[in-house]
Amino acid sequence: MRTKKKFTVIAFETTTQAMAMEKMCGEKNIKGRLIPLPPQIDAGCGLAWRMDIEEFAVFKDIILSLPQGIEGIAELELYF
Repeated sequence: MRTKKKFTVIAFETTTQAMAMEKMCGEKNIKGRLIPLPPQIDAGCGLAWRMDIEEFAVFKDIILSLPQGIEGIAELELYF
């Protein structure tokens, strides 16, 4: 049985920006993953970065300072 959990979800303007986020997070050991854009979010790209809320709190300043073209950030309850 799948369960739901609250995550921080970051939406992007373009697929290229979403993939750049994935690369940067890998280089900085920031845990998360690219996911299809949840239907609750209306954004220009079909991908989003999902990460634990606690992980976002630790790396928020780094993430927000990057030129990744973040279109929006939301906390959503998602299946995992």
